[in-house]
Amino acid sequence: MSNRRMPLHGEWHLHDGRDALAAALACVLADTLRAATAARGTASAVLAGGSTPLPAYRALAGARLDWPAVTALPSDERWVAHAHPACNLAQLRGCLAEAQGLDLRALTPATPGPDPDTAEAERSLAALAFRDFDVVLLGMGGDGHVASLFPGTDALSAAAVAADAPATRVVRPDPLPPEAPFARISLSLPRLLRTRRLLLAVTGEAKRSLLEQVLSGARAELPVTRLLAASAVPAEIHWSP
Repeated sequence: MSNRRMPLHGEWHLHDGRDALAAALACVLADTLRAATAARGTASAVLAGGSTPLPAYRALAGARLDWPAVTALPSDERWVAHAHPACNLAQLRGCLAEAQGLDLRALTPATPGPDPDTAEAERSLAALAFRDFDVVLLGMGGDGHVASLFPGTDALSAAAVAADAPATRVVRPDPLPPEAPFARISLSLPRLLRTRRLLLAVTGEAKRSLLEQVLSGARAELPVTRLLAASAVPAEIHWSP
């Protein structure tokens, strides 16, 4: 593995394969949560869904941590029942089942109604006893979206990224992704950026190429560009083939 720093608040961590990527992410997450609980008595994490970080969560679940002191929630969620295979929370619960005592919060009701709303997500955030997250781990889509902040939606409008913007929002991608054709609930860009540590996990040459364009100053319109440009801490970009 090698590291190199690039502009626009991004620091590369290159891994030989996906097993190495998962192990590194699990180590970073465990060290961050352990340090937070030691310093403040509690720890918090925002965790992306999707296939890339799931092996890291399985490894993390076996770490020796004060799990009852840790609160985690998805970065975003599909407007589906928690029993649905497309539910990010369900995937997190499965991967983190060994993390006994972990407070894993939802962004959506267990059985959502027909019209998406942010009430459950706002309740989860309001119940948290901290202002900033200790760590946010995000993935990135091939179109440059992060969480469920998609290009072409109003998720990056001036009102949506203002300092006083709501912490959560309903997002309706247009067109809907064929692999997950659902409305979403997502943490907003300002809320995602309220973190002490920001991780971005990506795989494949196409996404690496896109991020290199972003970090060189191109593709200003993409959500990931806005994320990296606005972050107060350098994003730690973990990549593998």
